[in-house]
Amino acid sequence: MQLLREPGRELTIDRIARAAGVGKQTVYRWWPTKGAVVAEAMADSATAAVGLPDTGDLRDDLAAFFRASFQALQDPGMVWLLGEAVSGAQREPAVAEVLRDFTARRRAALGELFARAAARGVLRPGTDPEVLVELGYGFLWYRLLVGHAPLDDAAADTLAAHLTAAATA
Repeated sequence: MQLLREPGRELTIDRIARAAGVGKQTVYRWWPTKGAVVAEAMADSATAAVGLPDTGDLRDDLAAFFRASFQALQDPGMVWLLGEAVSGAQREPAVAEVLRDFTARRRAALGELFARAAARGVLRPGTDPEVLVELGYGFLWYRLLVGHAPLDDAAADTLAAHLTAAATA
């Protein structure tokens, strides 16, 4: 991630290898392209930045989850990474695979919050947690990619309130 924050310097496999103290062949053995390295760095960074809250209350858990997610997106390096991953996934199958894995892990984490709520008996019968996960991430990606409105604590709280209302009404 640090290499990505150095303005004006192109990220290359040579720079990645030097920073890691390995040869280029070692980098290519693990990642087929520079885009795959970037996508995996993004995935690791996001996973570390956003934990899995367990307050015992669905709305509070969702608000904490999205607040942490949106806070991580205040980092210009993370926003750049996400943009590069989405763009690279259109051209490079290896990047697309890492992005699919990343989004699957993030979707599973959010899905866990709904699974806990279901186990506590607070979800309305017939609620489809997968649709709620898609609504949550649709909100995040739309605001991130279009940039028409902020991803801040107020947005996280609003999203949590609407998802909770949809799940428990």
